[in-house]
Amino acid sequence: MVQVFHCNPLQENAYLLWDDTREGVVVDPGFDGEAELSRFRTFLKENDIRLKEIWLTHGHFDHILGVTALVRENPVPVRLHPADRPQLERARLMAAAFGIDFPGEGFPTVDLADGEELRVGGMTFQVITTPGHTPGGVSFYSAQERILLTGDTLFAGSIGRTDLPGGEYDDLIVSIMDKLMGLDGDVEILPGHGGVSDIATERTHNPFLQPFNEPDDPDLSVEI
Repeated sequence: MVQVFHCNPLQENAYLLWDDTREGVVVDPGFDGEAELSRFRTFLKENDIRLKEIWLTHGHFDHILGVTALVRENPVPVRLHPADRPQLERARLMAAAFGIDFPGEGFPTVDLADGEELRVGGMTFQVITTPGHTPGGVSFYSAQERILLTGDTLFAGSIGRTDLPGGEYDDLIVSIMDKLMGLDGDVEILPGHGGVSDIATERTHNPFLQPFNEPDDPDLSVEI
């Protein structure tokens, strides 16, 4: 099961994932302030969900604002790709640039690796490294649940920005085209901002990917 929480002034999507075992993880908890944290705590309590881990798609401040408070209350592992540790060091300055106070003094992380399998309850997710938006950006894919959490790599009808420190456009396109677009078309995309989509829709209609796409109609061809 999936519950989305819209967080902070940047309208970041934090996702709570759980199943019938009542074991859960939260992906990118960008909770800004007590009201947003309280809403999350209440949902956990009302649904009897035990928080097992925190997974981060990348280290930008709007995706990690609530981590320190959650770890203080629930001493669970925080998983992040090691290439994004420098993003944590920049988080306070980046938050200040957006007029947001960054809470706490940081938190320890457990390294993620490409191809690693993460389990929560009876669900399995594969870590797919998707650098470009940040050097250590990752996506979380469950073939079982037919969902893909893309952070700020891929959005409905858009792609992540690459003009922030550590961003690299060519890496982003390679990540999306080589690692994500080959997944089955019915896989649901749960992005870090905005609404949901699916692989088939983005493969054929995302305007930022059109130069790399095949024609919609497989019978169409171009003679050279």
